[in-house]
Amino acid sequence: MPHVRNNGLPAYKQIQSTIVKRVECGLLKPGDLVDSERELARIHGVSLMTARHALITLEREGLVVRRRGAGTFVAPPRIHFNKLMSYTEQMSGRGLEVSTRVLSHSIIHTEQEIAARLALPATGQLVKLERLRLSGHEPCALETCYFSADEFAGLTQARLDRVSLFSILEHDYGFQIAHADEEVDATNADAQTARLLDIAVGTAVLRIRQKIYSTRGRPGLYVLGLYRSDRHSLFIRRFR
Repeated sequence: MPHVRNNGLPAYKQIQSTIVKRVECGLLKPGDLVDSERELARIHGVSLMTARHALITLEREGLVVRRRGAGTFVAPPRIHFNKLMSYTEQMSGRGLEVSTRVLSHSIIHTEQEIAARLALPATGQLVKLERLRLSGHEPCALETCYFSADEFAGLTQARLDRVSLFSILEHDYGFQIAHADEEVDATNADAQTARLLDIAVGTAVLRIRQKIYSTRGRPGLYVLGLYRSDRHSLFIRRFR
């Protein structure tokens, strides 16, 4: 029978709750070392088996990573491929504080390849929106979004530093998001990307290119995302 505290919560769950709260408030960040089984057992006054059970369960839930001989570390947030979510939704689902800094927005008409991806005329006007995504005060991702300047006129006047872009598209423009075609690979950070993400030039970053479709089957948004590889990992479930 599991060790139960006075509050009725099993001891291993109380240990889990303590670790999760430290992650949520920023005391523990992705990649940080978590207290060892022995330290957790001493701090919480439980057996090594109870402390081990707490860490194993957190690992199964994807919140920590255990490395033999090195210790237990806070896992990077997972990017799930079985559900299309905004960055805000992904991070909030992990209980992480998310903020956005709008870097620039402009009207362009020289990105013919991207215009073609969005089924627009080659010289069609596009809005180019660049945003830095942060967890706490730490930069985690750089996103560049492209969409029709005519169809989504005035969108850049919205509070894009506070409201999900997906939410604005759906609620203010009636663009009901259905699915996205995605290309995923790795690339190296150039000088500007490295400066914005606070990493060294040449560091590997995860690159995801999305073409996002409405329920009517037409593409409306193209997104290029560059994600710090030490702060994100992919989670893919495959069926046979």
